[in-house]
Amino acid sequence: MDIQKEIDALRREIEYHSKLYYVMDAPVISDYEFDMLMQRLKKLEAEHPELITPDSPTQRVGGQALSQFEPVTHQVPLESLTDVFSYDELFAFGERMDSLLSEPHDYVVEPKIDGLSMSLEYENGVFVRGATRGDGTVGENVTENLRTVRSLPLRIQNAPERLIVRGEVYMSKQVFQELNAEREIRGEPLLANPRNAAAGSMRQLDPKVAASRKLDIICFNLQYSSDGGYETHAQTLDAMREMGFPVVSYQRYDRIEDCVERIEWLGENRGDFAFDMDGAVIKINRLTQREALGSTAKAPRWAVAYKYPPEKKESKVLDIVVQVGRTGVLTPKVIVEPIRLAGTTVSAATLHNQDNIDRLDLRIGDTVLLQKAGEIIPEVLSVNKDKRPEGTVPFTLPAVCPECGSPVVRDPDGAALRCTSPECPAQRLRNVAHFASREAMDIEGLGISVCESLINAGLVKNPADLYYLKAEDVAALDRLGDKSAAKLLSAIEKSKEAGLARLLCAFGIRQVGQKAGKVLASHYADLDALMAASAEELTQVPDIGGITAGFIVEWFKKPQSQHQIRLLREAGVDFSSHEEKKDDRFAGLTFVLTGALSRFTRDEASALIESFGGKASGSVSKKTSYVVAGENAGSKLTKAQSLGIPVLSEDEFADMLR
Repeated sequence: MDIQKEIDALRREIEYHSKLYYVMDAPVISDYEFDMLMQRLKKLEAEHPELITPDSPTQRVGGQALSQFEPVTHQVPLESLTDVFSYDELFAFGERMDSLLSEPHDYVVEPKIDGLSMSLEYENGVFVRGATRGDGTVGENVTENLRTVRSLPLRIQNAPERLIVRGEVYMSKQVFQELNAEREIRGEPLLANPRNAAAGSMRQLDPKVAASRKLDIICFNLQYSSDGGYETHAQTLDAMREMGFPVVSYQRYDRIEDCVERIEWLGENRGDFAFDMDGAVIKINRLTQREALGSTAKAPRWAVAYKYPPEKKESKVLDIVVQVGRTGVLTPKVIVEPIRLAGTTVSAATLHNQDNIDRLDLRIGDTVLLQKAGEIIPEVLSVNKDKRPEGTVPFTLPAVCPECGSPVVRDPDGAALRCTSPECPAQRLRNVAHFASREAMDIEGLGISVCESLINAGLVKNPADLYYLKAEDVAALDRLGDKSAAKLLSAIEKSKEAGLARLLCAFGIRQVGQKAGKVLASHYADLDALMAASAEELTQVPDIGGITAGFIVEWFKKPQSQHQIRLLREAGVDFSSHEEKKDDRFAGLTFVLTGALSRFTRDEASALIESFGGKASGSVSKKTSYVVAGENAGSKLTKAQSLGIPVLSEDEFADMLR
C-alpha cells in the first residue's frame, strides 16, 4: 500500500476509535488493539517525518470536552504518557534520561489506573472545582459530580492557599459487577468495562445518578502548590497522603533496570487491586530534573507507561454448563482446569451462544487458549485441536429451558436462545423488578433488594402476586417492619390505577417499552381490545412493525400470561387506557431534542409531542422534521444544520404547542 494512503487510513481509524473511547465511552476494540494501531502510525511517521501533520492523532492527547458541561482551561496541562511495550523500550527511555541528565537521578514506579483523569482544585483547603482532562488543555467542569465521590476530600488540613491535584476516578471491580447485575435484571445493556462505566457516570448531568454509581478516586500527581517546597515526586505523594487524599502506592529505584521488579510484581498482582490496571508508570523522581526535561507537544519527557500485553494461557475443558440469565437467555459456560491469568484464578469462561461454540468447534475434553477480555472477563480465543482426545462430540444447547422445561426459541434478530416462559424461576427477579420499575408500574419502595426478599420468602412468584401480599408477611421480612410494609402496600395499591400504557411496558413483552406502550394505549381503549387484535391489525398502529406485532400476539397466547392477566383482573388492576391525544397537529412529524431544556424535561417534551400525534426520536436524519435545541446543544444541532433541517428554540417549540 502507498505510505501516504496507509497513514491516512490509520489516522481515520484511530480518530474513529478515539471518539468511541474518549467521547462516547463505548469502545468496540480492546486497548491493546488500539495501542497497536497507534504504534504502527508512530512508526510510519518516524520513518517519514515529512508526512506528519498537526492534526495527526500522534500530535495530540486525545478526547474533547463535551458540550453539556462548562469548559475549563487547565492551569497546568494534563498531559498523556508515552507508552512502551517491552523492556528494551523501557531501557531505551532510561538511556535517554542518562544522556539528558548530567547529575544522578532516580525513578518512581506506580500502578497505572484505568479510569478517568481529573484535575482537582482547592482554595484554602476547600475543594472548589474539578474538571476532566478533555484534550489536556481544556476539560469539562464536573465539580458537582465529583462531590459525590466519597473518597474525595472536600476539605483538607494544613493546605496551601491554592492547590491543584491530579487524580483518576474509577469504578471498583466489585461495584462494576454489582451494577451490571442490576442492569441485567432491568433488561438494560451491560456496561463494557469499569473505565467506561466510570467515565459515563462522571458525565451524567444529574449528580444523583453519579452518586448512585459509587465511584472512587485515587490521586497520583501534585500539579501545583502555592507553597512549593517539594524536591521530589515521592515527597508530594507523601504530603498528599497526609492531607487526606487517597494516593497511589509507589516504589523508588535508583536504576531503570531495578524498576522491572516492581513492574512485574504489579502485573502479577493486578487482580488483587480494587481498580483496573492496564500498566505501570515510571517517572523521574526529582522535580527540578522534570522541569529541565520538559515535554513534547503531547507528553512529558520524564515519564513513560509500560503497558501489559494481554496474557494468554491454555487450559483443559472439564465441562460445558448452560445457565439461564435473568432475561431468559441461555448462556453456555465452559468449566476449565483452574489457571492463574492476569492476576486472578480462572476456572470458567463464557461461550456467549451456540454460534460461538460452532465457530470454535469446542468440545468437552479440548485444550483451549484463554484470555481476559479487557482484563476482566475470561474468554476462549481458540481450540488446540492437536491436543483433542479421541471420542469427543460437538456440543449443542438444549431445546428446552434447563430451569423450567419450557421450549426455547432463537431471537429473530440475534444468536441468543431464550426461554419462552414469563414465569421461569430464573427470570423471576428480573420480571418482578421490571414490573415495579419507574418506567412501568412505578411502585415506590419496591427496589431490587425488596423484590429479592419477597421472592426468597416465597411470597411472590410472578408480578401479579404483588397485589395479594399481606401486611404481616411483608413486615416480617428483614429491614422492613410495620411502617415500611404499610407504605409499600399503599404504593402497590396506588399502582393499580397506572393505566394500560404502563401495564403493557410492565409485562415485559419483547420490543414493547414505554413508547410502544403509549402508542398502543392511544389506539386501544383497554387491554381486552388489544388482546382481541390480530397481528395484521397491530401493524396498522404507527411504529408497530410485523416482528413486534408477532411478539405481542404470542405473549398473550401463553398460558402463563393468561394466568397473570386473570390474577391482575381479580386484584382490580385498571386495564383501561389513560392516554389522551389532544389533536393531530404533529401527525407525520418527527422531532429530535438536543441540549439542556429549561421549560420541560426530555420525557415531558417527548410526551407532549406524542400527545399531538408526533414522534420523538433520538437521532437526526433526513427524515427529521424539526430539531428542538436547548442550551449547549452539540453534534445533533450541527448535523441538523448541515442537512438543512429546521431548528426550533425552546420558545418556538412552546408556541407550536399553544
